[in-house]
Amino acid sequence: MTIAEMLEQSGVLTLLGMGIVFGFLVILIVCVSLVGKVIHALGADKDVGNPVKTGPAPGGTANAGNAAVTAAISAAVTEYRKTNQ
Repeated sequence: MTIAEMLEQSGVLTLLGMGIVFGFLVILIVCVSLVGKVIHALGADKDVGNPVKTGPAPGGTANAGNAAVTAAISAAVTEYRKTNQ
């Protein structure tokens, strides 16, 4: 077998492998799209139990919640440093 024949065979195998992978990816995309459409048609994509919040609550309660979390973390770190020295 000459080098030219081996290069030809390797090129064919490369293209065949790439074609198989590309075909699998196309099939995968089609299947995911179909499952998405079925789930949307059944209404299973809506989270009924937990309503989605669209923005921060009026009155700045989000900042107060963040301040409380920051204070709790600071207190825990301070207590940890006191007991583990």
